[in-house]
Amino acid sequence: MSPIGVFDSGVGGLTVVKELVRLLPAEDIVYFGDTARVPYGIKSKETVIRFSVENTLFLLKHNVKLVCVACNTVSSCALPKIKNSFRVPIVGVISPGAREAVYATKNNRVGVIGTKGTIKSKAYEHEIKKLDPKVKVTAVACPLFVPFVEEGWLNQDVVLTVAKHYLKPLKEAKVDTVILGCTHYPLLKNVIKKVLGENINLIDSAKQVAIEVKKILSDEEILNSRRCGRSQFFVSDNPEWFEELAGRFLGKPVKNVRKVSSV
Repeated sequence: MSPIGVFDSGVGGLTVVKELVRLLPAEDIVYFGDTARVPYGIKSKETVIRFSVENTLFLLKHNVKLVCVACNTVSSCALPKIKNSFRVPIVGVISPGAREAVYATKNNRVGVIGTKGTIKSKAYEHEIKKLDPKVKVTAVACPLFVPFVEEGWLNQDVVLTVAKHYLKPLKEAKVDTVILGCTHYPLLKNVIKKVLGENINLIDSAKQVAIEVKKILSDEEILNSRRCGRSQFFVSDNPEWFEELAGRFLGKPVKNVRKVSSV
C-alpha cells in the first residue's frame, strides 16, 4: 500500500508525523524536511510556492497516496496553488485547526499564535471568519518559541518570561481557546498553560490534521490494514542535526535519515 507523504521546511512537521503514527499506526510515512532552505517564513510567496511544488514532486516519486503539508507558512500562502497542481489529496494545517477552534470556543474569543509569516498572512483569521463571523480573533507572533524548542528549552525561566510577554494580549482579550499555529509549539503546551491557565483550550493543529487524513483515506477506501507501518525520513541538508531534534519531537530515536541532493 502506498505511504502518506509529509513535508515541512524543517523539523516542526514531526509533530504531525507523531500524531499520524498515533492515529494511523498501520500507515507507512515518507517525511521530507527542507532543512537546506529553512526558514520559509521570511521567503516571498512566489518562492514558498516553488519550494512547495518541488517538495510535493519529491514525495510523489515515492508513490504517496496523500500529501500532508505540515508547515503553517506553506498552508497559509501556497496551499491553493499546490492543490490545483496535483491530483493527489493534499491536506494543510490551517483549516483543521480553525474548524476545531470554532467548535471548541464557548465565548467566541479565539487566540492564534504562530511565526511572523503565519500571523502576517491572517490565514487563520480568514478561515475562522468564514466558519463563524461572530468569533473575535486575537493573533500574536511568537518568533522566539521556535529556537527555544529546537534548543530543548521547554521549561526554563527565560521561556516562561518570554511566554508571559507574548501571550499578554491573549489574556487581555480573555480568549478561551488558542490555536498553536506553528508545528513547534505543541512542545511548549505546559508553559502556555502556566501563563493562560489550565482551563485554556489549546488547539494542536497536528492532531486535527491526523484526524482529517484518516477521514480522507477512509472515504477513499485506501486505509492501510497492515499491522505496523514504518517511517522514512529525508532532508535536503544536515541529517545529523535533524536526527538529534527528531528524537526530541517524536520521543524516540530516529536513525537512517537520508540527505537528498535535490528535490
